[in-house]
Amino acid sequence: MLIATTEELHGFEVTDYLGLVHGEVVSGANILRDMMATVTDFVGGRSAAYEEELKTSREAVIQELSDRALRMGADAVIGVGIDFEVLGGRGAMIMVTAIGTAVRLRKL
Repeated sequence: MLIATTEELHGFEVTDYLGLVHGEVVSGANILRDMMATVTDFVGGRSAAYEEELKTSREAVIQELSDRALRMGADAVIGVGIDFEVLGGRGAMIMVTAIGTAVRLRKL
C-alpha cells in the first residue's frame, strides 16, 4: 500500500477515487514516563520515552489508515495528513489522527 502526502504519485495515474479513509490512536502515558518527562523538562533535553510513544502511535495510525484503505480495494492513500493532540487535564494522553483519500492506481 502506497501512502503519500502528495495528491499525485510519480509513475502512476489515479483511476478511481474511493473516498476518505482515516485512522485514530489514543495512547496513555504511564507514570514513569511522566516522571522522566518532568525531569527532562527541568534539566532540559529530549524525552526519549515520549518520542518513542509518538513514533509508535504514528506508525499505528498509518497502519490503521492502510488497513481501512485495503478493505476498500485501494492501491494507495494520497493527500495524507497526520495530526497530534494532547488530551487530558495533565496532558497524559496523546491522540494521533490521519486522514487521506483512498485511490486505485494504474502504472504509467
